[in-house]
Amino acid sequence: MAPKATIYKANVNIANMDTHYYVEHPLVLAQHPSENDLRLMVRLTAFILNANETLEFTKGIDQDDEPDLWQKSMSGDIELSIILGQPDEKRIKKASGTSNEVIIYCYQDGMAASWFKQNEKVLKRFKNVRVIFLSFSSDIEVICSRSMELQCNTDDRELTIISGDNSIIVDTLEWK
Repeated sequence: MAPKATIYKANVNIANMDTHYYVEHPLVLAQHPSENDLRLMVRLTAFILNANETLEFTKGIDQDDEPDLWQKSMSGDIELSIILGQPDEKRIKKASGTSNEVIIYCYQDGMAASWFKQNEKVLKRFKNVRVIFLSFSSDIEVICSRSMELQCNTDDRELTIISGDNSIIVDTLEWK
């Protein structure tokens, strides 16, 4: 964790009807000083969408050579790398070469569409890379707090995150 990171705790109850994964995860997230609440919540959303017992957060924003989340095998091989935002070709190439599968989650509408259009040809070279755009029904930052209790339900690739009286629907649009 970064020395001046802000610590967030999230108790995440996941009910994924698509993958039949029903587990509660007590998570601790470190928010880097340069990371805003939106990016923190996108990291958490990426965890929820891919949750399993071996998926974990990395140093992420502190380390350009690491993805934001990864899943490793018992032997230490990287099975899944998850990158947020609009990575450059070098970062995509490294992740593709060191991981069985790479998922890039884009989340800022105008910037993401522009990035994808510019990099579409480059992305086609990497067979193990998927690009998914996250579309939120409303501002996900409204449910961000230092201590979160979240109920997360996934059905037909649509995620609903519930926190108290607030609920956010997350659509996943596969661009590649």
